[in-house]
Amino acid sequence: WSVDPFGAVIRDDRLYGRGAVDMKAAIACFVAALARHGGGKGSVSLLITGDEEGPSIDGTRKVLDWLTARGERLDSCLVGEPTGVAAVGDTMKIGRRGSLNVKLSVFGTQGHSAYPHLADNPIPRLLAVLGQLTAAPLDEGSEHFDASSLAITTIDVGNKASNVIPAEVRAGFNIRFNDRHSSQSLREHITRVASLLAGRHELSFEVSGECFLTPPGPLSAAVAEAAHAVTGLECRPSTSGGTSDARFIRHHCPVVEFGLLSAQAHKVDEHVPLADLETLTRIYQGVLGQGVLERAP
Repeated sequence: WSVDPFGAVIRDDRLYGRGAVDMKAAIACFVAALARHGGGKGSVSLLITGDEEGPSIDGTRKVLDWLTARGERLDSCLVGEPTGVAAVGDTMKIGRRGSLNVKLSVFGTQGHSAYPHLADNPIPRLLAVLGQLTAAPLDEGSEHFDASSLAITTIDVGNKASNVIPAEVRAGFNIRFNDRHSSQSLREHITRVASLLAGRHELSFEVSGECFLTPPGPLSAAVAEAAHAVTGLECRPSTSGGTSDARFIRHHCPVVEFGLLSAQAHKVDEHVPLADLETLTRIYQGVLGQGVLERAP
């Protein structure tokens, strides 16, 4: 870093710091918009959590459980994730693809590479599974979603010797899936392929979130109208990118994500132009002015 990452340094009309884009600055814009907006017919609450980037065990999930236990009903939710592509106001997220992490271990018998007939090399069987899973696209996309994707993220035998056939090989891969699939249907597909090709093996699955969509409605219309009024841009609905806490909120109310430009997120010298903060604040203020966060959609 060229500045203190925790110093909120302003240089050349830009605010530098960790989370400047993702997404501490959006919190400041929320607060400023509420202060300018004043009162309304309903209640508006801010939920600020430090658990979104981690295992997401506490934070939003616990607050939602607490609200449910109290009989509280949410009408709408706006999440300040960075969504802009070329300019603040050009994109909102109305859903997200699901995310499934898979770990596959395939077992064989260790031996000397000069005597492969005395060993059982698990690597070809693992490659056969991965080859089958990646041989064809999972789908071609759907009305609101890009095509699902499978990315192999690791292959490891834990073997530094070039003349030893390993007894085990492990692979990890991540699937980002659209509304043509569920985590369960993908689990069944992967389990079926592994059972046919892997031989002795172990599979484990971790679901980061299911695919979801907030159909176009009052909330997305309010965001689009406010963004256009402030920037003159047509705010495009999108479902690309990774997961966020919106995946938990969607069970409780319509949810839209809208914030700053996403290109700087998680980067060294993460920064945001001060002008973008004012733009985002005015857009949030415009959404509040329409009352969509204060009434049932």
